[in-house]
Amino acid sequence: MRIIAGEWRGRKLTAPKGDATRPTADRTRETLFSMLASRLGSFEDLAVADLFAGSGALGLEALSRGAGHCLFVENEGAALDTIRANIGSLKARDRATVQAGSVMSLGPAKQPHDLILLDPPYGTGAGQVALDRMLRLGWIGEATWIALETAKDEDVAVKLLAIDAERKVGKAKLTLLRLAS
Repeated sequence: MRIIAGEWRGRKLTAPKGDATRPTADRTRETLFSMLASRLGSFEDLAVADLFAGSGALGLEALSRGAGHCLFVENEGAALDTIRANIGSLKARDRATVQAGSVMSLGPAKQPHDLILLDPPYGTGAGQVALDRMLRLGWIGEATWIALETAKDEDVAVKLLAIDAERKVGKAKLTLLRLAS
């Protein structure tokens, strides 16, 4: 795995050992960030949350492209070690916070995030459950963009959120969501 664009373009990332996590493929990540860039214009100074973070590749890609800060949330021990190692190798500690624990245990947000990236285990519906909870706890605001990766055959529906775009890439489906108007 490598960072695709920005400050750390081409830098290698490590993935957690074992099969407890499924890192987003480079091609899928490239497609996702192309979709986001066409909507956001710039990642400069965005507040990002990388949930079900795995290796941290999604959040680190956002930081490489100029995001101001990223919160990484992961509950698997080897993945947490990998996220911390990847952050350290990129010297990004001052722009990153790693939170050990379940996405479902997140408390109320101090303010909405600009970009929320979710890559939950396929076939569990965990991303949609997390989004429903995050809506109630103030993580999602009028300007928030949400990117949810699921298996290509999974349907995505969350009350109060509208699908802006969907794209299938290999075994994955990328869904961009916003608050419904």
